[in-house]
Amino acid sequence: MNAPANIAPSRRLFLKTGLALGGGLFIGAGLTDAASADDAPAALSAYVRIAPDGIVTIASRNPEIGQGIKTSLPMLIAEELDVDWKDVRIEQARVDTKVFGFQYAGGSTAMAQNYDHMRQVGAAGRAMLIAAAAAKWGVPASECSTAAGVVLHKASGKRASYGTLATAAAALPTPDFAAVALKDPKTFKIVGQRVGGIDNASIVTGKPLYGIDVVVPGMVYAVFEKCPVFGGKVVSANVDEVKAQRGVKGVYIIKGGPALDGLLDGVAIVADSWWRADKARKSLKVVWDEGPTAAQSSKGFAEQAAALSKQPATLPVRKDGDAKAALANAAHVIEAEYSYPFIAHAPLEPQNCTADVRSDKVEIWAPTQMPAPGLSLVAKTLGVPEANVTVHMVRCGGGFGRRLLNDYMVEAAAISKAAGAPVKLLWNRADDMHHDFYRPGGFHYLKGGLDASGKLVAFHDHFVSFGANNEAVKFVSSGGMTGTEFPSRVVDNYLIEASLIPCGIPTGALRAPQSNALSFVLQSFIDELAHAGGKDPVEFRRQLLGAPRVLGTPQTDPFDTGRMHGVLDLVVEKSGWGEAKLPVGTGMGVAFYYSHRGYFAEVVQASVAASGAIKVDKVWVAGDIGRQIVNMSGAENQVQGAVLDGLAEALGQEITFANGRAQESNFDRFRLLRMPQACPVEVHFLRSDNPTTGLGEPALPPVAPALCNAIFAVTGKRVRRLPIDVAQLKSV
Repeated sequence: MNAPANIAPSRRLFLKTGLALGGGLFIGAGLTDAASADDAPAALSAYVRIAPDGIVTIASRNPEIGQGIKTSLPMLIAEELDVDWKDVRIEQARVDTKVFGFQYAGGSTAMAQNYDHMRQVGAAGRAMLIAAAAAKWGVPASECSTAAGVVLHKASGKRASYGTLATAAAALPTPDFAAVALKDPKTFKIVGQRVGGIDNASIVTGKPLYGIDVVVPGMVYAVFEKCPVFGGKVVSANVDEVKAQRGVKGVYIIKGGPALDGLLDGVAIVADSWWRADKARKSLKVVWDEGPTAAQSSKGFAEQAAALSKQPATLPVRKDGDAKAALANAAHVIEAEYSYPFIAHAPLEPQNCTADVRSDKVEIWAPTQMPAPGLSLVAKTLGVPEANVTVHMVRCGGGFGRRLLNDYMVEAAAISKAAGAPVKLLWNRADDMHHDFYRPGGFHYLKGGLDASGKLVAFHDHFVSFGANNEAVKFVSSGGMTGTEFPSRVVDNYLIEASLIPCGIPTGALRAPQSNALSFVLQSFIDELAHAGGKDPVEFRRQLLGAPRVLGTPQTDPFDTGRMHGVLDLVVEKSGWGEAKLPVGTGMGVAFYYSHRGYFAEVVQASVAASGAIKVDKVWVAGDIGRQIVNMSGAENQVQGAVLDGLAEALGQEITFANGRAQESNFDRFRLLRMPQACPVEVHFLRSDNPTTGLGEPALPPVAPALCNAIFAVTGKRVRRLPIDVAQLKSV
């Protein structure tokens, strides 16, 4: 999921210390003076409180959306602080950009951007505690060591707990982050272990954690009816009739603006319970000015794409060599048309927010991936200073990129202002399906040229996507394609060009944006090329990768063929590719992808019945995300979840539009993966001497093409459109 990556490394990241309540030590990675652009502050921070009894409370700075960051970031601090994990308590940090920098969840960036700094926070705290003990005992700090929350002086046998040293340590000078000694990873006791999520017990016992659980004094409940056509305006509504319904406190026509990610026109119903508000909504009759998007539809998009595919492309993406000439001279040319649909994020917890607007003060409790931009949006829309808006981060019941937008937050604030009371706004499932920022669909018209030996000598993709109607923005959000998608830079004659369809439907990042769709197209077509050239799909990919080398530069999305070779070889080994004797009606497919700095290769074993019904038997995954896995339990969970998520997208997820409206309303037609469909996912990590990167997204892209390639291995039929239509796989 894409998010702003404007977190610059600090030049002088330092610790601010002070006495916390109860006489404990308060340690935080703070911000330097930002007066000079050359002295840019770090956008990373963490707080540590040490109580007299030795209990260490660590604040986790980023939103928790199920990716496990609330546990793994504090693990880094606790490791370097050298405390026993059983003595650690974790709390969600407040939203405060002046102290914490930019806090967000997206793009699988949290570990890459926080790994070194969180370790430094812990190491600096440990150094301060050692210094306090050394001063107390009159010994050199170099003679002291730590272990499990205790400072030790081996020569004298003296020892002191962190709790007894905390107050004295807080008064000492802050150590230089660049100078603090970090542990040798070989000595790690917490990092690299299997640590259960800090909220796991609360989740399985149903304790309040999520935005939907928030209750504040005097709170009323709201639903918000928006135009079913995106961006439509309210003309009139039967406000008085609805207001007469039992339990209804008020009905308000809310006027919004044109921005689809801000406050839009709608009718809010406020009641003493959500059920009464939702029931009253059934009697609501609104006359809408639907606007121009009412003319758009999935059928129309497909017709426009077919027409554009026969015309010259209008937007160049990348051109290496002369693909058209090479195709004309190729021994064998393979052509194929691929497409994929719009899909919704569909988090189990629908969008919700609790807001309390009092005069020019605003307090908000929101499950958001972007709390600070949400705060700014509310302040701007309501016309209050940002300093007067407080946002509390609460755990998100899934995000997948949907909660990078904060439309539901500003809706709750606007309704609270109108009602003059604290309001909990809760969308129902249809709201969530009908007012998403969808993963955009796309159409690809591909040609691949092979020489007489089966080598790929030319590659051409005419990509038909969706575009905003202005010159400044080409593709809609998450609807683009860069020139670095494999097999870019390994084929001498490579041409990517695009044509755009105007689109008024809101789009946005969904887990592994762009990669989640492009992987299906590119890795499936590469499989087609392999078979057309008489090559084993694994060997064909190995030949394409060539010798281990880095393609591109740090500024141009570098691709390390050696790292991809490594994960491909590992997954081949673990899956028994080419060696296992499979039952009749069962096949294996392979795919790899580089996404969000992670290298992943996957093999899917699947069975296809005569009826066309698909059963995924098992998925093997090999991933390279650098030299360190912080939380092995969380890492495996992320990979397994990504794989199952990707299978669900391939097997049954599609949003269609007619008259500018989303047609799917619930999980009966937009299908999440059912429990019987959840197959074993075997995860293997290949450690490489590279910086640690994130895991929320890069394991997802390879699974859909690997599944479709397995289906071809069984049936001889190519899946070129998602979701998979089992009717086309029937053999009887």
